[in-house]
Amino acid sequence: MQLTPQSRVDDFTARGWWGDLTLDHWLQRNRADVPDRLAIVDPMNRASLDGKTPRRLTWGELGIEVDRVAAALLDLGLTKDDVLTYQLPNIIETVILALACSRLGLIISPVVMPYRAHELGHVIDTVRPAAIVTLAHFAGHDHAVMALALAGGRECKVLVLGGNVPHGADDLDAAITAADPEKAVAYCDAQPMQPAEVFTIFWTSGTEARPKGVPRDQNHWIVNAKMVAEAADIREAEVLLNPFPLVNIGSFGLVTPWLMRRGTLVLHHPFDLKVFLEQIAAERVNYTIAAPAILNALLKTPGLLDSVDLTSLRAIGSGSAPLSPWMIEGFAHDHGIEVCNIYGSNEGASLFSDARQVPDHHDRARYFPRMGVAGIEWPGSESAAMVQTRLVDIETEQDVTEPGRPGELRFQGAATFGGYFESPEISANAFDAAGFYRTGDLFEIAGDEAPYRFYRFVGRCKDIIVRGGVNISPAEIDDLLAGHPALKEAAVVGVPDERLGERMCVAAVPADGHAPDLGEISGWLKGQGLAIFKLPELLVTVDALPRNAMNKVSRRDLRNTVLEMLGV
Repeated sequence: MQLTPQSRVDDFTARGWWGDLTLDHWLQRNRADVPDRLAIVDPMNRASLDGKTPRRLTWGELGIEVDRVAAALLDLGLTKDDVLTYQLPNIIETVILALACSRLGLIISPVVMPYRAHELGHVIDTVRPAAIVTLAHFAGHDHAVMALALAGGRECKVLVLGGNVPHGADDLDAAITAADPEKAVAYCDAQPMQPAEVFTIFWTSGTEARPKGVPRDQNHWIVNAKMVAEAADIREAEVLLNPFPLVNIGSFGLVTPWLMRRGTLVLHHPFDLKVFLEQIAAERVNYTIAAPAILNALLKTPGLLDSVDLTSLRAIGSGSAPLSPWMIEGFAHDHGIEVCNIYGSNEGASLFSDARQVPDHHDRARYFPRMGVAGIEWPGSESAAMVQTRLVDIETEQDVTEPGRPGELRFQGAATFGGYFESPEISANAFDAAGFYRTGDLFEIAGDEAPYRFYRFVGRCKDIIVRGGVNISPAEIDDLLAGHPALKEAAVVGVPDERLGERMCVAAVPADGHAPDLGEISGWLKGQGLAIFKLPELLVTVDALPRNAMNKVSRRDLRNTVLEMLGV
């Protein structure tokens, strides 16, 4: 299935951004060039997940298993351009399945394990998969039975891994055992996957609205591999630890450089801090990713990091929320680990602030290189040459070119998608008249002097708190509160106010069961240099901040909770 116009493919290919590679080209290269190198490692706690013994596969073994699973899918009636939805934990079989689909030209549209009938039904209604792959049971839920109920009346098979296959579903393990790998080889030779064809339809996080399907071609994923490898300085044969579900660009963004650099991919599920640290030490991990809240918690737990051998770990990627300067500084100075600040989305809007381009730790927490802007060069950066960015005033649609004035960040280029799946109206509104993708995020131009080489994140366009006609970024306040020693975590939301329009309320999770009062929090924020007009005026204490399946704070849910607690 090719959704990208051929004119765009020809243009980007002529520029050297896209080419003739697919992810399967890298897999076949790796199994031929380094067949005995360790390729992939199961979660060390897999037995507690599904009762199976953790496995370790070399590139040669992985290649054979991918062919066998691909042949099984063919035997079960799937063919090129069919959509396959999977709901699986981070286990080796999940990666093998994804690579088998890439090899055959199937399109994967996976979902996280916590999804239930409401969310999974929306995905099925939208992409109309030919098959759903899942486990019979996981964490007390009957996933296969749920999938069968949703697939009823559709031409959609339910394929079950791991045994206990309910009536009406197909035993994928049995099909894999009976399959002939050569069948997949012959099929792929006859109709190989093309770089411009869709490989994934991932889903937006849904923190503000119903999730939307984001198609990405093989070309997009090859570019993604190059960008992540550059940002994280991922090297040949390095060990990468993936702690997140393989359902979006954040986690799959480790699979692509793993393939590119012929390394070792260590899987983790569900997120468990103790197991996470044990895996880093046991597998000699070089690079991993973690949410800002996790990194903050690690530094706020005295002695925890010192109790584990982290000498192999040289860098961590983090994003999805603003990073705190004290956190980046703490990892670098106390543990010799550099934190890479990552801004990105499934749609392909990507900026990276790393140790090479932004060596100052405080700057790295707040700034991103202004890539793809005329007159600003980033020597040695292939990523900067493949994107264009601009800031636009959301009311006037005029370009913002002076520092300190917020505007919406917009993207176009080799990494950016072309539109949401079968949603023409939503897609039309997602791009401006010049063809730039509207991120919905406010940034401002920053730096010490012209040509002002950086962007600074301000906040979501829809999240901005308007107090007395003045815009306040909740993300900026969240960033500072993350460093408060008496708070485990905190976030702010706007509360309606007749006189000012909105007031700011802090939702605080205390570190020791007792939260500081509003006066203490405001005084601490003033001590961090925050302007008085940005100080919060209300405070509630909560047990935890609401998060979605991707561990992002759902400010919409938090706002509803705060309003209920305040009786507004």
